[in-house]
Amino acid sequence: MQARHWYFLLGLGLAGQAAAMAPRTDEGIREAPLHACPGKASRLKVVIPPGSGASSNGPFPESFVDMLGTLYFATNLSDGGATLWRSNGTEAGTVPVKTFPAAPVGVPALRTLFPVGNQLFFQFDEPGTGEELWVSDGTEAGTHLVKDLTPGPDGTHLAAVAAQRGQLTFLRQWGFAPGNPQVELWRTDGTDAGTVRFANLGTTSMLGNVTLRVGDNLLFFLASPEQGTALWRTDGTASGTQLVKKLDAQVVYFFSNTGQAGAVGLFLFNDGANTEVWKTDGTASGTVRLETFGKTVFLLGALNDTVYVASVDSETMLMRIQSLSLAGGGKASVKTLPNPYAGQEAAYPYLQQMAVSGDRLYFSVAIATLGPAPREVTLWVSDGTAEGTRALSNALSLGDEYSSPLFPTGAGDALFVATTSGADLEPWFTRGSVATTGPLVDIRPGPASSRADGFARVGDRIYFHAVDDTGSHQPWFIPCPRM
Repeated sequence: MQARHWYFLLGLGLAGQAAAMAPRTDEGIREAPLHACPGKASRLKVVIPPGSGASSNGPFPESFVDMLGTLYFATNLSDGGATLWRSNGTEAGTVPVKTFPAAPVGVPALRTLFPVGNQLFFQFDEPGTGEELWVSDGTEAGTHLVKDLTPGPDGTHLAAVAAQRGQLTFLRQWGFAPGNPQVELWRTDGTDAGTVRFANLGTTSMLGNVTLRVGDNLLFFLASPEQGTALWRTDGTASGTQLVKKLDAQVVYFFSNTGQAGAVGLFLFNDGANTEVWKTDGTASGTVRLETFGKTVFLLGALNDTVYVASVDSETMLMRIQSLSLAGGGKASVKTLPNPYAGQEAAYPYLQQMAVSGDRLYFSVAIATLGPAPREVTLWVSDGTAEGTRALSNALSLGDEYSSPLFPTGAGDALFVATTSGADLEPWFTRGSVATTGPLVDIRPGPASSRADGFARVGDRIYFHAVDDTGSHQPWFIPCPRM
């Protein structure tokens, strides 16, 4: 394995210059300085058979999670075979927990890893039971089916999961008869007998496409033409499952990107031609519409007591960033982003990725084409002011099957994927300025890309999968102590 690393301390002269945005070519690249975070990237272990390919569809290690300081992840092969892994962060200490043989099932067969205390829950698909809930204590003997909720080969759809009261709470939609599926709330301690339904919300309403975690409560939405759209909450008990507030008399469409502002959840939905921005603390009085926009807006995130949204003007083809107070009102314009392709056919900007890191918002903006691939993608950062909203790099992926991931490392920093030549997409790092934005490591030297993705923090490391010299996606990590 040969991975080329770039670590340079920037001179005071360069750091003080009004540097241009990090470009797509080698000339003028500003390389990230050496700090405790990020450290030197390393491969954890070869877990995918060499030569399996570099497709965006895998196979690759996935669902990296932290259970009491131990890393767990899954691998799924194209023949339906799957393995649950655990790792202490060393090559020798990265071992299979349980390997499932190849089978005629959907891929990935093993997914949605979710730790609760000293138990790891996940969904697994096998011919006899379909996709059902499993649990593991980190040993092969302690890895087993929890309960076949939908007996036979038909699987169970878990709409949302949450750790509550030391157990796993999950929402289930069960289409046992024609019409709307039945919406149910369940909890489990990892045993068959301890897996019980504690609320049946019936078949009159459909479950919304988003959920929120606010305090000890899992928040979800139910909607029907007769009853409109309402916000509900559960604390994992029957008595604690309650209607919070009716939001609209009609069925509305919720935007998939929700947000968090301290202890308050944020969500958006379309009401006709309008977009409504709401906040909630899980109570009726604390569930408030902050603002209504007469157009489509998208949530960027929140910094302190301010919420930020983005919208696109269909005539000028420009994206506008606006802010509003978490207390309500105070709507203001932050900045209108330039679009060098404005006026060209289909050249509308759109958001790809968003992340909040410390006191900064990071977001990537793509410029559309008539086809599925964008013509340009730029990483932006904002501190909520016009002066502090600036472009960092326009070297992000232009692929239609792989968009550059964006991962906040904390303390205002972020990892993303970009290129120095237009072909070799590799991990980059930024501290929020052009001078501190640059390539971090060349995992796959040469014109080919490592296509790093699936970033997740486990302790003082950030794990991800990347294509390396094995010709397959393998698990890698970057040391990154919390600041």
